[in-house]
Amino acid sequence: MAIQRVGVVGCGLMGSGIAEVCARAGYQVIVREVNQELLQRGLGRIEGSLQRAVERGKLDDGSAQQAREAIRGTLALGDLADSDLVIEAVIEQMPEKQAVLRELDGLCPPRTIFASNTSSLSITEMAAATKRPERVVGMHFFNPVPVMALVELVRGLVTSEETLQTAKVFAQSVGKTVVVTKDYPGFIVNLLLIPFMLDAVRALELGVATKEDIDKAITLGLNHPMGPLTLLDFVGLDTTYYIAEAMYAEFKDARYAAPPLLKKMVLAGHLGRKSGRGFYEYGS
Repeated sequence: MAIQRVGVVGCGLMGSGIAEVCARAGYQVIVREVNQELLQRGLGRIEGSLQRAVERGKLDDGSAQQAREAIRGTLALGDLADSDLVIEAVIEQMPEKQAVLRELDGLCPPRTIFASNTSSLSITEMAAATKRPERVVGMHFFNPVPVMALVELVRGLVTSEETLQTAKVFAQSVGKTVVVTKDYPGFIVNLLLIPFMLDAVRALELGVATKEDIDKAITLGLNHPMGPLTLLDFVGLDTTYYIAEAMYAEFKDARYAAPPLLKKMVLAGHLGRKSGRGFYEYGS
């Protein structure tokens, strides 16, 4: 099937980026948030991103305006009912994701495909909350969505080949390179990345080195674009904590157990860039 109208549930860091790339690719987009404040913040984030793209010569004024006109915000999940594809980008916790998909299942026609932007949770488990499990797929974008080239496409146990191929063509149409993975905790990227970032927190916790020297060692020694603690601030300490908890629950492997320091920082509200403070401090 051809995708024309896209619904996005959530207009946070990931949802706003997904809405933007879809609109820039020519799709009509409806993005839903739970209250007006969060919706306006998300739409403002999209506007800022479009302006930066124009300033950097990545987008012309006409294309930026077309993208703005292609996006509509809403507080009503029912406004997404006519979408050909709905991508959920809500908090990384299974009950919340299942609740969204269950409600969408009663609103959208049978043809609508549901995609989850989850970075670690089971697509099969999410799909079980619907009456169309064959039309549920994982579509994991990376932050910042307008910049990062990758989408992990996740096939649930009963995801149909048609759904997988439709999602693949769609992801490619918004300029992404697609890798396909089975429904396995963490998929490809987080299966390998989460233990690495948690080990960096443990190294800091043990006093092996300062946060600056840990990041400097990895940046220069492994030629990474940023160190693991800087990356944690960028991803969000809460997001990383939720992913680690979900993967530890699945594997019972100590490599995926969140270090006490990470849990304490999340409880203290030190979530990284989005809160202004994580392992480093960030100005407003």
